[in-house]
Amino acid sequence: MKSDVSKNNIISKVQSFAKKNTVMLIALFAAAVTSFFVPPDKEYLGYFDFRTLTCLFCVLAVVCALKNINFFYLLARKVIRLFKNTRMSVLALVYITFIGSMLIANDMALLTFLPLGYYVLASTNKKKYMAFTFIMQNIAANLGGMLTPFGNPQNLYLYSKYEIDSLEFMAVMAPTFLLSVALITVCCFVFVKKEPLLISDERMRISPKRTVLYLTLFALSILIVFRGVPYAVGLAVIPAVLLFADRKALKSVDYGLLFTFVFFFIFAGNMARIEAVRNAFSLLLSRSTLLVSVLSCQVISNVPSAILLSQFTDNYADLLVGVNIGGVGTLISSLASLITFREYAKHNPGKTGRYIALFSAFNFGFLIILTAFSLFINTLG
Repeated sequence: MKSDVSKNNIISKVQSFAKKNTVMLIALFAAAVTSFFVPPDKEYLGYFDFRTLTCLFCVLAVVCALKNINFFYLLARKVIRLFKNTRMSVLALVYITFIGSMLIANDMALLTFLPLGYYVLASTNKKKYMAFTFIMQNIAANLGGMLTPFGNPQNLYLYSKYEIDSLEFMAVMAPTFLLSVALITVCCFVFVKKEPLLISDERMRISPKRTVLYLTLFALSILIVFRGVPYAVGLAVIPAVLLFADRKALKSVDYGLLFTFVFFFIFAGNMARIEAVRNAFSLLLSRSTLLVSVLSCQVISNVPSAILLSQFTDNYADLLVGVNIGGVGTLISSLASLITFREYAKHNPGKTGRYIALFSAFNFGFLIILTAFSLFINTLG
């Protein structure tokens, strides 16, 4: 009898783990399958972007520490009091994420502002807008970062590889960027009603010392993103400080997300080494760099696509546009989208099916419009 109960508990835990880490398990499966074609060797070490992984870990840890002192809750209250209705508050959250992605990269913007979106909606009983808000924040993060060389990881890579002039870079991306802003704004006005936001007058105080400490650690994380500080420094300092200041924050880090990135790095690295894949891309790129880069992102995500396709084309303008607008679409078209999915699933267990359906509808809508627009711009050029 006891063995049956124990067995049922194990099965329940396995099922719970699988539901919580579905994307990670898919990434693990994809990495494992490609490893049969490209057996593990020393080149695997070159697959991993250790700076990105370090930035993710540091920001996740600091965000957890800020959550633990109710920093985002108090910030959410200020947003609510300032904008006073649902539509303007959602629009503010999306714009904040949009601007943040231009300054601190898309994944870091989401890690920072998704918790704020949750607290604004949860504290005002407007959770019905959570899926939409998260999806718009995700789209804003992926498309907002396209304007600057450091806004998205693939931008930084292509900017360095092709030695693109900064003004030329912004000129290439400006038309699509402006259309993205317009589309996001229209969606927020159409799909969010102008409902009043009410919040209790509850008073809450947070420790000034801890707030200053954690914001200092957050600033250090941002400096790492900007390459102002070596990532090894952050990896040494931030966990060491939190080990004494807030061990719970270190335990709360979403390690499943970190491993999801690791497995996708392996998958993308292996794909780039499969000769048939490389030959196919060479042929297709000669026909339409823009379309191939957009479609490639839907399968292997935008950063691996940029790295892979840059080996076969000198048409950096179309490649740059393609791997940026290609960040919307499927759940894996941008690794930043996995951050949003995990954050939503954490707060809304059992409702991920509806989220994925809504995510797909909006993302593919944006993808079709932006791709058609970019092809039209090409015909004018």
